[in-house]
Amino acid sequence: MPQQAAGSVGPVAAPRAPLVVGLYAQGSIIIAHTDAIRHLVASHPTGFELNLQRQTTGAAPWHGWYKFPKMGLALTYYDFHNPVLGHVVAASPYISKSFSRGAKHDFSFRLGAGLAYLTNPYNQDTNHKNTIASSALNATIQARFEYDYALTPHLGLLAGFGLNHYSNGSTTKPNFGVNLPSVVLGLNYHEQRPAPQTNAASDPAEVGRTFYNASTSLGYKQRSEGDLQKYLVNSVTAAVGRRVNRKSNLLAGVEGFLDRSLKAQLEDTTRAGLRQPDVKKAGVFVGHELLFGRLAFVSHLGFYVYAPYKSSTAYYERLGLKYHFTRVLFGAIDLKIHRGAADVIEFKVGARL
Repeated sequence: MPQQAAGSVGPVAAPRAPLVVGLYAQGSIIIAHTDAIRHLVASHPTGFELNLQRQTTGAAPWHGWYKFPKMGLALTYYDFHNPVLGHVVAASPYISKSFSRGAKHDFSFRLGAGLAYLTNPYNQDTNHKNTIASSALNATIQARFEYDYALTPHLGLLAGFGLNHYSNGSTTKPNFGVNLPSVVLGLNYHEQRPAPQTNAASDPAEVGRTFYNASTSLGYKQRSEGDLQKYLVNSVTAAVGRRVNRKSNLLAGVEGFLDRSLKAQLEDTTRAGLRQPDVKKAGVFVGHELLFGRLAFVSHLGFYVYAPYKSSTAYYERLGLKYHFTRVLFGAIDLKIHRGAADVIEFKVGARL
């Protein structure tokens, strides 16, 4: 429960969250994670980032559970220094968790996801060498270790090392994506340092309780570079979960999938007169949700128990973000993966019972 001041009749309000504004330069290389992009790794991309963040101070119980992380928005620009790839601009909300924090230093790790716009996507006629991405709009994931050292009470020098990833999740092809290991150097302006904090880190009432989820999703994907049609992909999921501690839910469930691109693939490859196998699939999964208030980072590992058409590995992974709009209704954006390769981006709605 929130702390009470001596002689008071109500809880003490959390201090105002101070603002931190940063401006950083970035230098990168392109990782040749597949031979299909090896011809694009000669350049060294450079860019800059405008960063807006607030230091949490205890307004919600989960702030104290994670030792008062920072919440921010990163606006990033990169020049690939390659006319085939062009430029990229991205916006990434993120959370930053401190490992060591003192009056003059802060060593932390941040993780964010958002949207990116690539100026020179693949085009079969005008830009066929860009095998990284065939759509202008892409998803981005940003992970980074950062060290901020106070030069003055309000000005900090920041150095960091991280990874920027851009991909459209196989919505269109080719889509091998790009990974940019990056060195970061810049300045932070701190409105107040150190930030005031009040600890209201009580245990939630849901710890130890069982719940049930039901959801459905849709996505779309391109089958191949030669087939420009977008095919719908749907799934339905039923799961049982349990809140095991302040930060975690564990889940297990069953789900069914219908990927219409597999039907088109069969029609191209099956001999006339032969019976085609069923393209529907069913799976079982176990999963974990890392909780940040209404927001959760989702990770699942599943195994197909019904898959007459063997179009992929026997297992699949899912990574995503889930948000509870109410105690019952939630939405999620997931990336479904087969052996490290993106299969489809799923947009999900569901209910918790």
